[in-house]
Amino acid sequence: MGRDYVRGAQGTVPPKWGPLPGDDPSGGAGRAPVAQLRALRRRTSSVVQRSPAPRITDVARHAGVSMKTVSRVLNDEPNVQPQMRERVLAAVTALNYRPNVFARSLASSRSYVLGLLYYVSSAEFVGGLQQGATARCRALGYHLVVESLEDNAHDVERQLSHLVHTLRPDGLILAPPVCDDPQVLAALAQAEVRCVRISPGSAGAAVGRVSMDDTAAAREMTEFLVGLGHRRIGFIQGDPAQAAAPRRHQGYLEALAAHHIALDPELVVPGDFTFRSGLQACERLLALAEPPSAIFAANDDMAMGAVMAAQRSGHQVPGDLSVAGFDDSTMASLVWPQLTTVRQPVAEMAIAAVDMLVARATAKGQGETPPASEAVLPHALVERGTTAPPRLRRGVRRSA
Repeated sequence: MGRDYVRGAQGTVPPKWGPLPGDDPSGGAGRAPVAQLRALRRRTSSVVQRSPAPRITDVARHAGVSMKTVSRVLNDEPNVQPQMRERVLAAVTALNYRPNVFARSLASSRSYVLGLLYYVSSAEFVGGLQQGATARCRALGYHLVVESLEDNAHDVERQLSHLVHTLRPDGLILAPPVCDDPQVLAALAQAEVRCVRISPGSAGAAVGRVSMDDTAAAREMTEFLVGLGHRRIGFIQGDPAQAAAPRRHQGYLEALAAHHIALDPELVVPGDFTFRSGLQACERLLALAEPPSAIFAANDDMAMGAVMAAQRSGHQVPGDLSVAGFDDSTMASLVWPQLTTVRQPVAEMAIAAVDMLVARATAKGQGETPPASEAVLPHALVERGTTAPPRLRRGVRRSA
């Protein structure tokens, strides 16, 4: 092969060692490779030097403030001017500064660790939470640990006990459906761990809540379909064990009542927030003697299952059937037609949850009253290609 170079993912490299300056080509057997390695070490040690990690003094110098101010910002202490806090956080980001969490925890009663717990729910939803929470934790000098719990009622207390005693987290973010599991909430309350639920359910003394108005969002989406001219609107319910599911159903019912549309019980079909349940529910709705002209599913996974069921049975979407979802997952804009849906502020919910936990940890450390423990964030309707006015059937007149 001679001295031809091999081009790969790491660039152009020689296929084998060659003689280096200072080597003795006539040296004894086995000594040349050692000499080559020593020479390579001498050559690279003077060229490749690891840049020192930025220190708190570098952050202070970059932001033009004192080290005490940087420390107060990183510890989320009160009485720091907003513009000063922004300058310090901008310097932290610019320098990629990482506070020594272990040293900080030794100097205080906090671990500077937050956890995100989830069961096998929507990976898309958990990914959005993780993205928002990670960015916010990094800005505040915290570390985020993401843990999945095995959905085993006989084992969940042991799992939580091990996690709490190992991490000593300053707080936990609970994603659905973990956030609605009474056994999880009871175990965390007994362990006196602060947590924030990403759920519309009620918050307790040590439990914060971040959510959106699921009822209002579902009502608005149903009214949007009514505004297109639909009167027979099917609804695919979510898992009743999750707090959001009955609220979205309630929004659907309120919209029908507001527009004086009689409820047909056959148009409400159970689901469990999975793609398969949406597909099966749509098949059931399309088999009715008078099928719906539109279907509103309580999440995007079920809505995409409904789209597949419609297309498999020869129905055009949205020509023959309009379909709407709830979440605005990444897949909602990748499928064809793109899915009309309700956008949940998932990353923003995670950011709010982190802020809530950090504020509560700070207040506890300073002997102050914890701040408000509930936040409701705004949603938005996203109109895409799966919804349109209903196609007139022969002999049927569209109502005003």
